[in-house]
Amino acid sequence: MPSRLKSLTGHQRQLLAAGWELCSTPPGAYDHPDTLRRAPVAWIAARAPSTAAECLPHERLVLGFDGLATVADVWLNGEPLLSSSNMFVAHERPVDERLREANELVIRFQGLDRLLQAKRPRPKWRTPMVENQQLRWFRTTLLGRTPGWSPPAAAVGPWRPVWLETRAHVSLAELRMRTGVRGDAGWLEVECRVVGLGGAQIARVDLSVARDAHTQETQLHPGRAADPDGAHTYAGRLEIPKVVLWWPHTHGEPALYDARLTLHLQGSSEALVAELGHVGFRTLALQTREGDFALHVNGVPIFCRGACWTPLDPVGMTASGDLLRAALGQVRSAGMNMLRIGGMMVYESDEFLDLCDSNGILLWQDFMFANMNYPQEDRAFVASVEQEARQQLARLTGRPCLAVLCGNSEGEQQAAMWGALRDSWASELSHSLLAELAQQCCPEVPYWPSSAHGGSFPHQGNQGTTSYYGVGAYLRPLEDARRAEIRFATECLAFANVPEQRTLAKLPGGLSVRSHQPLWKTRAPRDLGAGWDFDDVRDHYLARLFGLDPVNLRYAEHERYLTLSRVVSGEVMAAVFAEWRRERSSCRGGLIWFWRDLWCGAGWGVIDALGAPKAAFYYLRRVLQPVSVAMSDEGGNGLFVHIVNERADSLGASLEVALYHAGEVAVGVARRPLTIPARRTVELP
Repeated sequence: MPSRLKSLTGHQRQLLAAGWELCSTPPGAYDHPDTLRRAPVAWIAARAPSTAAECLPHERLVLGFDGLATVADVWLNGEPLLSSSNMFVAHERPVDERLREANELVIRFQGLDRLLQAKRPRPKWRTPMVENQQLRWFRTTLLGRTPGWSPPAAAVGPWRPVWLETRAHVSLAELRMRTGVRGDAGWLEVECRVVGLGGAQIARVDLSVARDAHTQETQLHPGRAADPDGAHTYAGRLEIPKVVLWWPHTHGEPALYDARLTLHLQGSSEALVAELGHVGFRTLALQTREGDFALHVNGVPIFCRGACWTPLDPVGMTASGDLLRAALGQVRSAGMNMLRIGGMMVYESDEFLDLCDSNGILLWQDFMFANMNYPQEDRAFVASVEQEARQQLARLTGRPCLAVLCGNSEGEQQAAMWGALRDSWASELSHSLLAELAQQCCPEVPYWPSSAHGGSFPHQGNQGTTSYYGVGAYLRPLEDARRAEIRFATECLAFANVPEQRTLAKLPGGLSVRSHQPLWKTRAPRDLGAGWDFDDVRDHYLARLFGLDPVNLRYAEHERYLTLSRVVSGEVMAAVFAEWRRERSSCRGGLIWFWRDLWCGAGWGVIDALGAPKAAFYYLRRVLQPVSVAMSDEGGNGLFVHIVNERADSLGASLEVALYHAGEVAVGVARRPLTIPARRTVELP
């Protein structure tokens, strides 16, 4: 069943989530279920809950694997079913004629440690983020394999559902959806392959879109000739007059419409209904003239602010709907309007994408490539990447939240900083293959080849996009946020943000652990091989902002040290974003490096591993709202007030400024009525 297809009459899916037996075997010791049965160990096996006798003439049984991490072989009843070497590729197999009265499903996952020992060509550059550079040959997540910042739990096993589905009457595949806006009308294009099962003939396929009891409908038209398997390709375009536009929540309502297909069979009075979920209508434009990177939605420039998303469960890689709703509710309440899924993570679930759509949260989507020199000359590797990209683009196309598709995370920057030759910085994968696939499948969505891209060097902040750590790891003063003339920071402001006591109690050793001790430091994020970590970065700004020696403070008043450590990163983040949102700022957006910690400790996230906000979250929540006020010290020019109004209506307000002597005694108050135009930022001296 295509991922955009929510349900189809007569289709029933059963998750194979129980009954599995797990065992660990020596690498390469057993290559078939029969050989394992003779050994004193068990296999990973499950009993399939259906039999061939239950499959009626108009039905088909399909076994599905939505994600196998990473090198896997599957047997059904002792017969090979499939092999997979890409964690991000889903598989379906018909099993009508394979099922028996009793069935055994077996999956073997090979450990990558042994496979990584094979001799392969050396990369053109190294990345210090991972220990084994040959990971570049395997399509798997880097989570669990980056000892500087993620829990040491590499993904192994079925990380997405395994299921058995009964399909009745029809089978629908290769569903493609595109939306757009022309004038005041929206349009939805749908294309799909439909095959009748058990001799069923398709009489007509209708497409409808509904919102607030108003429905628009059109008929899809079949291709001239059926495919060899009897499938017809149906396609059509539906226009919605006076369409209600989808907006990021900071700028308006994320309006959605429900879409469905109705399939009529010859000789049957009952139609089959295929629910396609919701769609939204908006325009996207990316302005890149003279090094700019300005995203426009519905013709309005958007200051994109948010964070780099991390899986809520960094081991299982999945999360319940309730946890996702709570997390995205926090994103929205913080005033953030964009999340980036970085190339070192995993593609998120359909439910996550649905929630981004409904909450009005823009999505910057990397393909899962990060920092490494991938073997683009290997045909099998490239073929696997193409299959992966086509599947993921089919999931993403037509979603209003999708704002940017990006070829990789810091691939060009890593090559440049390692000293690789300039002609190797831009990979064929990102600049050719993925760019072409994105244009084919999602032509309305801007494509960007790498998260740090533009200028003479990929990390040049005033051209294109960059990973900005001037304020942060490079220990630059806060003024650098203006001096660097950042255009768009795809990641920034990484600090070891200290959580509250309840979360620190979950550390090994609990609240007795001190911030200089090894148990604390094992969870302090760092770059491998560096002589510092991100605790040191935070301490640098604690000394700069508060005039205190963090070593003496930690020695004499550890609890006060933790309190000020919680506060200082929030102070820095708020100051930087206030600077970037000024009327005269060159910055069009900034995404904080990590929304949420991967495990308990002082991680990069502004939300801790238990889901509780840290102090920095509350600082950001004040400075990132659609209507916000900030002040800046402009030296001899005095203090300036900066007021942002991103709403669609003008803002009538009264500005009050109060002066205090020594922070305690009021010495004066001034008030001024203001009208801030819609979608404007103003600067008042």
